[in-house]
Amino acid sequence: MIYKKYNFVGGHIKYLAAFAVLSVMSILLLTGFVGELEGTKSVGRGANDYGLATKGKICGDRLCSETGGKIIMPWEEKNKESEDTPTEEKITRDTNQEIDETKNSLDANVTGFGGILLPKANVPVTIPLHQGYYMGKGVYYIITDSSDPTHVDIITKNQGWKVNLAPLLANATKNALSTTYMFTNGLPGDGVHGFQGEVFTSTPAQADAYSALTSQVHVTWDDEVIPRILVSEKEILSSVQQRLVVLTELNVVLNMPQIVWPEGQMPVKANKTLTNETPFVGGQILDIDLKNMTTTFIARQGWDYEGKTIYFIVTDATPVGPALSLEVTNAPKNAALISNPAAVDVFHFMNGIKGSGPFGFQAGIASGSTENASYSPMSRIYFIEWNDPDSAVLLQTRSDIDENEESELISTSLARPMGADHIVNSPIIDPFQLELGNQD
Repeated sequence: MIYKKYNFVGGHIKYLAAFAVLSVMSILLLTGFVGELEGTKSVGRGANDYGLATKGKICGDRLCSETGGKIIMPWEEKNKESEDTPTEEKITRDTNQEIDETKNSLDANVTGFGGILLPKANVPVTIPLHQGYYMGKGVYYIITDSSDPTHVDIITKNQGWKVNLAPLLANATKNALSTTYMFTNGLPGDGVHGFQGEVFTSTPAQADAYSALTSQVHVTWDDEVIPRILVSEKEILSSVQQRLVVLTELNVVLNMPQIVWPEGQMPVKANKTLTNETPFVGGQILDIDLKNMTTTFIARQGWDYEGKTIYFIVTDATPVGPALSLEVTNAPKNAALISNPAAVDVFHFMNGIKGSGPFGFQAGIASGSTENASYSPMSRIYFIEWNDPDSAVLLQTRSDIDENEESELISTSLARPMGADHIVNSPIIDPFQLELGNQD
């Protein structure tokens, strides 16, 4: 796979991607559209030093036990970039010199994850897997988001890993959804409600029918019936005709990306070493462990609309070019959300301050936040270009974007790789959360 730079301003192409088998354009940050990474951020601690065991123990780039509790950022020990070249890291350093003394400065650079500073651009995140069925065969999937707070609470408690509330998903049109059958009683199992696993109506092998966004149908066994495992939509509908079960359609949308299905799986990245320069191309998954029912994704750093550090994963995308270069699931039905309020705007930088972004520039900015109703995992991608790259400054908030666009310092454009509608499923996650069942 060979990637070549191209020009993209006001509809003019800026990056070309040539695939060995297909000639397609690839566009990436939360997308598949990427050039050569030129990030100059220094490499911090190894990826194994970050995860569940380090919650509340990281002081900048080091474990607090090693620093006596003092915050030490990566540039304090290793700073190789030219002093004349503005970088995302240097700008952050220069604007936060009093980080140890000024609370406001500290608050502007921490996540919502227990007040931990997160200088790493890429970290591993392990997510619980669930087992369900498609046409009588096993499907393994994750659950990251729900449009309904009740299901957020139920799933979070049962899987011991936080599900996001994403009310905007309730706006998704039917042609952007697939259907999942969820059991409310019957035989105990790995399902959302503690009974048998969910039954899916499609997998990524049926690309035109598959969507990670699923509308839910409850399946309830009659009290007089001895329940059994149902492993396909055909069996469920047959049981309905026999009056063995009752179906109830819910006004609930869950984000349930499939990781392994009968015909295949999401690729596992060959190089599992994570640095600030780890590219978006070449896969998003570090491990799939069916024995322990977990999968480990690469969590990518960005900012929410208020400038708080966030991490997100990428599970699927449309059109096929970005999906192929990201090595995520191709999900054409996502395109139905291009003008739908179930998707939110996410902005990525094509020039300006050098940093951890996929083009070698600063990290992207989301329009929403998991802390309020503005969040959705479905991302409508916009590109930002500085009209004078030499005058670029670090932008961290949506208001920063609006102000600089109004002043005509930057230009924004809707990403349309291959001339097609472009939506990416990129749930925000907390890579440092403890198992919720162990919290007080």
